[in-house]
Amino acid sequence: MNQNTLQKEYVPSQIRNVAFIGHGGAGKTSFSEAALFAAGITNRQGRIEDGATVSDYHPDEIERRFSINTSLLVCDINSTKINILDTPGYTDFTGEVKAALKVSDVAAVFVKAFEGVEVGTEIVWRYIEEYNRSTIFVVSKIDHDNADFSKAVKEIKERFSNDAVIVTFPVGVGANVQSVVDVLGMKLLTFKPGGNGSFTENEIPAELKEQAAQLHEELIEKIAESDEALLNKFFEEGTLGEEEIRLGMKRGITERKVFPIFASAPTMNVGVLNVLQFVIKYCPSPENTAITGTEPSSHKAIDVKVDPHGAPALFVFKTVSEHHVGELSFFKVCSGVISAGMDLMNEVNNKVERLGQIFLMNGRERKEVAKLYAGDLGAVVKLKDTHTNNTLSSKSLPVLFSRIEFPEPVISAAIIPKSKGEEDKISAGLHSLHEEDPTFIVKYDVETKQTVIFGQGELHLAIIIKRLKENFGVDVDVIEPRIPFRETIKSVAADSEYKHKKQSGGRGQYGHVHLKIEPLPRGAGFAFDDAIVGGVVPGRFVPAVEKGVVEAMQNGVIAGYPVVDVKATLFDGSYHDVDSDEMSFKIASSMAFKKGFKEARPILLEPMYEVEVMVPEEHMGDVMGDLSSRRGKISGMDTDGSHQIIKAIVPLKELYRYSTTLRSMTQGRGIHRQKFSHYEEVPREITEKIIEEYAKTRQGEE
Repeated sequence: MNQNTLQKEYVPSQIRNVAFIGHGGAGKTSFSEAALFAAGITNRQGRIEDGATVSDYHPDEIERRFSINTSLLVCDINSTKINILDTPGYTDFTGEVKAALKVSDVAAVFVKAFEGVEVGTEIVWRYIEEYNRSTIFVVSKIDHDNADFSKAVKEIKERFSNDAVIVTFPVGVGANVQSVVDVLGMKLLTFKPGGNGSFTENEIPAELKEQAAQLHEELIEKIAESDEALLNKFFEEGTLGEEEIRLGMKRGITERKVFPIFASAPTMNVGVLNVLQFVIKYCPSPENTAITGTEPSSHKAIDVKVDPHGAPALFVFKTVSEHHVGELSFFKVCSGVISAGMDLMNEVNNKVERLGQIFLMNGRERKEVAKLYAGDLGAVVKLKDTHTNNTLSSKSLPVLFSRIEFPEPVISAAIIPKSKGEEDKISAGLHSLHEEDPTFIVKYDVETKQTVIFGQGELHLAIIIKRLKENFGVDVDVIEPRIPFRETIKSVAADSEYKHKKQSGGRGQYGHVHLKIEPLPRGAGFAFDDAIVGGVVPGRFVPAVEKGVVEAMQNGVIAGYPVVDVKATLFDGSYHDVDSDEMSFKIASSMAFKKGFKEARPILLEPMYEVEVMVPEEHMGDVMGDLSSRRGKISGMDTDGSHQIIKAIVPLKELYRYSTTLRSMTQGRGIHRQKFSHYEEVPREITEKIIEEYAKTRQGEE
């Protein structure tokens, strides 16, 4: 990192926090690399193909040639600090995008000039709306042979907002592009081929003047529409003054009434520096903003002003474990000034943390700083009890900032150790990986006796398993998780009798029950009724009868899965004055229940999931056919731009690795969400197969 290009301290008005987001391969990392070169942070522009970018420094990213983690980058343009959050575009790592948007003030959405709006673009737009972020669009890769800037702009307007408006457009497309027209300043910006992003301003060529003038008028009109006073002046005078344009543009972007569009070829460093200069001039800084939180004891909402004169408070939005460094916590200074050696309270767990060294980050490169002011982003090492989504604040400002709501998992897998005796190391490693990446979840399923991991896609889980081996020295096999089936019945066993009688020299065992077993509505659970008349089964033994039934239900009857939605009624039986005890009645009721259960048309139930698939229209037929082949029932259809949303109810058993199949079927353009819905009867042929497999397992155990 070139330390001479960064000042020591920046106040909120001198800071811009920008999240670079968009579909995979849209040019975010290349633009970040060009920005650092243009700002003098680096002395050359690295290429993704060479594994030489500042942002994609992790071995996994170099190997795969795309971003997996959000990288924090920093540069100074005209004494203003720009914190760039370069996020992954691959949907397996979409949680990184939400974390970046949480702490940014501006979103830069990248759209490929030759692909236009893609599924990943749609996803990040939803996140932008969730966080209500000011937004600019960068139509990237205009140097591509098939680039179509106008088509990309048309799609942005149609899919996102008609308030999107061109600020720069390219002069030509393809490998020779080196100029863009600045519609706002009405100048031709020409970038030096192979240069560091600097440009010269010239007159717009005659053949482009009419197009530029028309777009300039559209831009001024859009700025005027964002404010009633400006609109009145625009109608009166037909234009706006320079200061009115500046203030109107700034207000329009801040209030999300104007969405500027830029043309860029980042690998050639064309159309990069002018975008950064625009961000500084017109996009919001953290100054005069407030961050909503809650007061921990009263849970009342409070707004914390981003003010360097306020009490210190920070929010941890990302955690990374680095070799030879330990855990790095990335944070936003929400209030006051943060400095090394400061003691702050973790409002989540009520533990005091002493801040160690504080760093500015450029990928893996760190520059130690003494302090950071409100609105800034940085990293601190080796916090003991603080993780992603935690708030640290001074005792005079107790506050909890709202958590990042990470996306629900779309894939699960079970893991088993390759070597015995490594369970504790695996558990510690998985816990640490979850702290680093909250979109990765691990649970031990008591019912299936499996450790199950959940994530955003097969690649996501593959990288987790790889890091488990590399960072913690343990290797695991990944297998399909067992399905948590349930057992129930469809008819009534009116009288299921069982007599437990055992005599062995001394005191014997005697328990005798008659049970009625009947089905309950789905989701009703379990009911037990004592209908004994005349004390044929003494009251003191009735709880043991119920306990025997409950234990039999927990262990299953036909396939070893828990029994649900049944009612057992004890209506008759007998006892022995000497030999009857609680254990005898517990055994008798358990056996009577199993016998009656088998007579009452037992069935298996399986978990059904609501699945929502978003795909381009041309893939809709294939996806619907595939869902049907998975025993899915289509429950609805919807349209979102040129994408179709297919809603279906699908058995969990059929969803293993579905995200991988979907991506393969749609060339990576399809995405899905899934969540548990309800339990449904398993088809007879599948039930028989499961029961048969269970019987074989039992024989093997015996």
